[in-house]
Formats: sequence, C-alpha cells, structure tokens
Amino acid sequence: MPTRKVTKKSTDKKAPAKRSSAMSASAKNVDEYIAAAPSDKRAALTKLRNTIKAAAPKANEIVSYGMAGYKQGANRVAYFAYWKGHIALYGTSNEFIKAHAAELKPYVQSKGTLQFPADKPLPYALVTKIVEARIAEIDKGR
Repeated sequence: MPTRKVTKKSTDKKAPAKRSSAMSASAKNVDEYIAAAPSDKRAALTKLRNTIKAAAPKANEIVSYGMAGYKQGANRVAYFAYWKGHIALYGTSNEFIKAHAAELKPYVQSKGTLQFPADKPLPYALVTKIVEARIAEIDKGR
C-alpha cells in the first residue's frame, strides 16, 4: 500500500501590501499633499490642482480619503491621487465616460476613475472638460 506524504501547512499570514501613493500620508491640506509627493510628480500635481481650481472656481479644496479633493457645497467635484506609475482622477461621472469613450480610450478606467500614466503629460484640457461637466451636473441637482 502506498504511503501518503503529510505536509504541514503554514499558518503565517502575510502583511497587507503597502500602497505606493500618498494614501497613507497624513496631509492636512492640498499644499501638504503635493509637498509629500515625490519631486518628479509635484509639477504635474500642481498644474492639475490649478486646472481643477480654474474649472471649478467655487469649489473648496479638501483632503479626504488620503487624497486631494474638491467639493462644491456638499457635492464632490473631483479627487486626485498620485501613485508610483500613474496619477488618478476620481469622480468622473458615468455619463461623461459614456459620452467621451473615444477620448478616454487611451487611459485605464474603472468606476469613475481615470489613470494617467506618470511618464506622459497629463491631459489638462480633458481634466477641464471633466470638471466642467461635473459642475454642470451639480448645478442641475445631480
């Protein structure tokens, strides 16, 4: 009769992987958030910030969920975060994504999020369109 080899299973649990972004940073405002970013991302983040502020001049800057964000009244406008390989823009509406599918095709997308590769210039004109569309939705009560 063949013998069965008994192996002992490891019960060691691995620690969760750390995110390579500012998500774990404790920035209190957008200035601190950008200052905590790697030096090679700060210029793009500053221009992204200015682009959003220009498109949504009534929006207030916040830091929430470990990301830089913008709210107009009680409504979220957009959030952004930096990661090792990309800069993400959060809060893009499904309506906008559907209406601009061809223009958004080059970017990785998931539920309301667009990922812009860190090694390419950010599409600031597209960000302006996204933020202006979101402000229009807010103004319509959505």
